[in-house]
This record gives sequence, structure tokens and C-alpha cells, in this order.
Amino acid sequence: MPEGPELHLASRYINTVCAGLIFSGKVEKSEVSKNPEVLFESDAYLISATSRGKEIKLTLTPLKEEKNTLPGRGRDREGLSQNGLQQPMDLVFRFGMSGSFKLTSAAELPKHAHLRFYTKDSPHRALCFVDVRRFGRWEVHGTWQPDRGPCVMVEYEKFRENVLRNLSDKAFNKPICEALLNQKFFNGIGNYLRAEILYRLKIPPFEKARTVLEALQHRKQQSPDLTLSKKVKLKQENPDLLELCHAVPMEVIHMGGMGYGPEPSDDAAAFEEWLQCYGVPGMRSLHDGNGRTIWFQVTKPVPKRSSKGSSGQEKVAKRSGRKKGKELVQGAENAKAHEARKPNTRSRRKASASQASLTNEAPAADRKRQASARRSTGAATAAPRSRRVKAE
Repeated sequence: MPEGPELHLASRYINTVCAGLIFSGKVEKSEVSKNPEVLFESDAYLISATSRGKEIKLTLTPLKEEKNTLPGRGRDREGLSQNGLQQPMDLVFRFGMSGSFKLTSAAELPKHAHLRFYTKDSPHRALCFVDVRRFGRWEVHGTWQPDRGPCVMVEYEKFRENVLRNLSDKAFNKPICEALLNQKFFNGIGNYLRAEILYRLKIPPFEKARTVLEALQHRKQQSPDLTLSKKVKLKQENPDLLELCHAVPMEVIHMGGMGYGPEPSDDAAAFEEWLQCYGVPGMRSLHDGNGRTIWFQVTKPVPKRSSKGSSGQEKVAKRSGRKKGKELVQGAENAKAHEARKPNTRSRRKASASQASLTNEAPAADRKRQASARRSTGAATAAPRSRRVKAE
């Protein structure tokens, strides 16, 4: 949704592209738009624009043209339209979800161009109010809405005073993320801006708005001895919430583009690079009380310590931690001792091989002794038999 910076850039774009252009004829409205007809017609008129928060005002100013002296008459005639000189007209626009302005060729009007202002020169061009979703609105002979506060960008001092003077308003009973969308006090702040502002100050989005803002009433005043440059530097280094409500939108304006550059450019990539919180991976998102999505960063709370020392739970945790640590140490020592008693695998293999070789060698020696004994016995029995044979 276009926010304050986008409307400011739109007004700057209109003043740039319409400079030197003369518009002529009727203002055309599309058949599908439910906005009012703009009953304005002039032979020659100029268009200028200004913005305030989330509103933009177009001023149509007719020109007086001098024409040739009429035949037979000795006086000049001021250029008038057939219906007489058209008076200036203000049109106040609110962009809704997708409104924007484009200067295009009259022969190739963009789709969803719901209001068209044609130039007098040839080939004709058209300044178009383009609105895809048709949530945008315009008001004929319009003025700034009275229930909108001062603009956070171009009326910063009035904006700040308006907020701090009205902190008793029920609007500040709500969470700060919801209060920042209240255009009565924060005219120009929208969904992505509130996320970026709260993220930079690490303010929880659902903190009560009055609690956050009351601290600014008692902010320590700067020393009068400081030079202007030092005061500016201190503000830049330590801005408060209301200062960021001005500074962050101005960053977007200074970045330029946002679809309103003189040449096509990759505005979306530059804008996404600038974002630190809104839609950034790793950030959380929730719906606020109005159903709008708020993006924020989750910060882990630091546990509070009792003035009398650790709480009972902390003591139990510490004791269990010491006991557990002691058991782990004892278990490790027992394991080491057990490992020390057990030979390693290589030693076990060597011992098994030695035992196997000894076991194998013992039967072999026994067999040799038994064979030797049998041979001796056999020789002893054979000798008498041979002697007996000889005797016979």
C-alpha cells in the first residue's frame, strides 16, 4: 500500500513531468470507476501537485490566452472557453492499495487508468491516475481531511507537538504498532514504515503506546552550550521514536524511484535492499488488533536476578548441575580406569596368537616324545626275538 513517501514522490513526479506542459479539454473518467465525475473543461490549463501525509492534491489552473482582435472591433478579447473562464479546481487523492500517476501516450493509455488529463500539444499525452484494485479515491474541490494530523515528513515539529500534547487520547491505550497507523497522529506512516521504525529501536510492537511515548516527554534536554552541528549529530546517533517517524520516510524519499523515476529502473530491488525488517527472512509476523500484519524481531528476555541471590529454582538447577557434572566426571574416570585394565585390540590379538602357538607346539612335542618312546620299546622287544631266532 502506498505510504507517505510514495505520495510525496508522486507529487514530485507530477511537478517534474508536467512542467511546461499545457493541458486542454475535458477531464475523462473511466466508466467502471465509482468516483465522482470531474466537471472541468478548459482550452488551456496547468497541473501542479503537493502532498501531505497520505494525501495528494492536484491543482488545475486555467490559463488566459490573448487572441487576435476581432474584425471591425478595436479592442482585444481575452481568451475564454465557450462556457466562460473556468475557475481553478483542487482534486484531493487518496491512493488506497495501488494508486499511482503516470504520464503516457494518449494513444496507448495504460489499463486501469480511471482518470485522464490530456495535453494540448500533438501527439497528445495523458496524465493518468492508475488504480488496479480501485480502492483509491478522489474528491472534487477537495481539501485535506480534517481528522488527519500534521505530515510526519513536511510538518515534523507540528507532528511531534500534536502527539505529545494528546497522549491522554484513547488512541494511545492501544499497542504502539496499532497507534502508529492512526493517521490522526501519524499521518503518512503505514505498514512497512512502522515495522522499520520499531525494529531500529528494538521496541516490542505490542507494548502500550502511551508507555513508550510518555518517556519522550521527560527526555533530557540538550545542553545549550552544544553547537548546532553537535546537536544534529546527537539526534542522528540517538533518535527517539518520533524522530524516526520523520527520518525513516525521508530515507525512502531520498532513495527516489519507487516507480516515479524519469527512466525505468530496478526500484523494487533497491527498496528490498533497504528494508531491514518488513518481510525480511528470519523476522516474525503476527496480526494486530485490526487484522494488519506486523513484522518484528523476537528478542530473548534477560532473566532477572533476585536481590537476595539466586531463586530456589536456580539453586536446584545449580545443585543438579553440580551433581550431574560430578557424576559425569566420576563416570569418565571409571571409564578411563576400565580402559586402562583392558588391553587394546592389537595387544589382545598378539596375546591370542602367542597362546595359540604355544597350544599348537605342546602337542607336537608330546607326539615326538611318544614316538621316540615307542621306537625305544620296539627296539627292546625286537632284540630278544632276534636272539631267539639265532638260538633256534
